[in-house]
Amino acid sequence: MDLPTIQPELYSNDKVTTNGKAICIIGAGPVGLAALKVLLDSSQYRSGEWKTTVFEARDELGGVWLPAPIPPTGEPPESSIYASLTTNIPHPVMAYTSYPFAPSTALFPDAKVVLKYLNDYADHFHLRPHIQFKTTVKKVVWNASRWEVTTSANTVLSFDLVMVCNGHYRIPRYPDTPGMTQWLSSGRASHSATYRHPYDMGDTVLVVGGGPSGQDISAEMCTTARTVIHSVTSATAEDIGNLKRRGRVTHFGDNGRVTFENGSVETGIDHCILATGYEYSFPFFSEDVLRSAVPSPVPPLPSELYNSTYGVFPLARHLFPLTKTFPSSNLAFLGLLIHVAPFPLVEAQARAVLHAFANPEDLEPMQEAVDIMTRYEELRKKVSDDPRSIAKAWHHFETLEQFEYRDALYKFCVASDGDLNAAWLSAQNERSARVPEWEKEMYCKKILLRKAWKRVEELGKAEEWVKGIGQGGVHEWVNMTKRLEKWYEIEETKSKL
Repeated sequence: MDLPTIQPELYSNDKVTTNGKAICIIGAGPVGLAALKVLLDSSQYRSGEWKTTVFEARDELGGVWLPAPIPPTGEPPESSIYASLTTNIPHPVMAYTSYPFAPSTALFPDAKVVLKYLNDYADHFHLRPHIQFKTTVKKVVWNASRWEVTTSANTVLSFDLVMVCNGHYRIPRYPDTPGMTQWLSSGRASHSATYRHPYDMGDTVLVVGGGPSGQDISAEMCTTARTVIHSVTSATAEDIGNLKRRGRVTHFGDNGRVTFENGSVETGIDHCILATGYEYSFPFFSEDVLRSAVPSPVPPLPSELYNSTYGVFPLARHLFPLTKTFPSSNLAFLGLLIHVAPFPLVEAQARAVLHAFANPEDLEPMQEAVDIMTRYEELRKKVSDDPRSIAKAWHHFETLEQFEYRDALYKFCVASDGDLNAAWLSAQNERSARVPEWEKEMYCKKILLRKAWKRVEELGKAEEWVKGIGQGGVHEWVNMTKRLEKWYEIEETKSKL
């Protein structure tokens, strides 16, 4: 399917005057690129009312999808991408609503393909001229009516709106399990942030963590290690080939000995890979803007903004700070949500942020506070009364919750938008106005489809399955995945005969 080419001159904001509103975007990964694209589509930008600058610390765009070497200093790498990584959701669901993956792309593309997609997206919409590469944001301070942003170039610039898009897959999260520190200091354990391939780890490898990385790494380690032990909280102990599934580790002992939550023990572990997630980090904010602590139980809502390392609280719509220090519509945190299809979701978030910036009266503090406290009470009943447990769950969405959230953001943007979304909606498809049913269905079947796709790849038929798919539009991908699902069911039946 051909996309219209956008002429660069349409995006020029040379008409900006000193009275124009300045918008800062921190980060040129998938979130920052979406924010920039949506901003450039706005009538306010095209008329010169808004201007923008994106600050990117690295020398290329792509964020977590841009590979990075492991620093010899022990610092975490700038990207946790490992050699065999592929997406864990089908790309028709993963893609921005404004830009599909190229026809004939593998259904679950690898990291190189995703990085190329992001670069193609930036080139198609002429985003690069607005990005200052090799420029780290060092400090963001509220100064009465505007944000003062200090960069590594020793410049201090003033902005009316700051969109925080720096991602949350950089700072490793380590468990506080007894004995863990000794394993790390001796080199017997490492975080998955530094994992690149399954070689030279020893005969017996322990992988801790049940998320996508933990599942991928444990499966890949099974191809090289004699024994792989995969530790997942509350898992039922079972042995399948050279894979041992075990519950949570409660103690890391001497000489490669570990104890699990059910009291069982494994010995002779050569190396442990900690696929235990990452911390949310915003080093450019001081404590008077963003406190580093777990907030106290609510009600009442805190009057200050908190980073628990599991998320930011309290944020209206997971975006806007509810604080009296500065207007809620002048700062936004995008891309914090977990267990979602991120690209289309952050597009919707960007539209909501710019809508609120243009129409701050549409953010109703009382109603937003009620919504936050309602979610808090729901999580209290679901997880526990412990504030830390609630903080861990705060930005985690259930399967369909992300689509309800996106639809709510679309509805919010329509309220009094005027021209802000007119240009956007006229150039987009159904996914940019309401989440279509096919997208929900495909996302819900992502695990089944990934198993089916792996079988296709094993049989060497991947290119045959996707050849030409997508040239006529996304419905071709929808039909293809339905055929794939039926084919896999037949294959599974055959294998059991």
